[in-house]
Amino acid sequence: MATVEIFGIAPSTYTRAVLMACQEKGVDHTLKVAPPHSPDINAIHPFGKVPAMRHGDVELCESKAIASYLDRSFPGPKLLPENPIDAALAEQWISLVSSVIDPVLVRTYLFQYVFPKGADGKPDRAAIDAVVPKMREHITLLEKAVAKTGHLAGESFSFADMNLMPILAYLTQFPESAQAIKDAKHLSAYFERHSARPSFKNTVPPMPGQQAAPR
Repeated sequence: MATVEIFGIAPSTYTRAVLMACQEKGVDHTLKVAPPHSPDINAIHPFGKVPAMRHGDVELCESKAIASYLDRSFPGPKLLPENPIDAALAEQWISLVSSVIDPVLVRTYLFQYVFPKGADGKPDRAAIDAVVPKMREHITLLEKAVAKTGHLAGESFSFADMNLMPILAYLTQFPESAQAIKDAKHLSAYFERHSARPSFKNTVPPMPGQQAAPR
């Protein structure tokens, strides 16, 4: 069977989530470095975003769609729960993280550090201070979500968790978010436990600034 080709950049949280999914599933895969809007990405994603996937004649974009394809096409641990309630919870949290939480925690907060636009090329302090209350609200929401089982959906590690872990990894590197996670005992324990997984350790990207940051 053809090797699964993942197109993207290692620092992208969405690319990393898919790479984690490949490793959790035991899928033979390669990462082909392709930044957003590059020819390889534009050939598959209509809006030029990473990641994209090619598996033989199958081409897909969007991390959740790729994970669903991998889950249904290969043997190994399930990436998405089979129990209807847990499956719905996984879908819920994948959607919430991608559509609401990511824009605040990554696009607004983290990007102030990764792509500083303040005076002398430094992070815009006022912009950071303005988003910190909302960032803390989202951390509190995630804290409550993982408090019961240590997962976002059910009792097992799923793509909902893979979708979140790369974001948390970045948040632990910057002062306000690192403190917020430290203060959230359940989320802090969740991150510490799951960051020991081989799929997480094997996909650690360069630090921000060494390559393009998350899409």
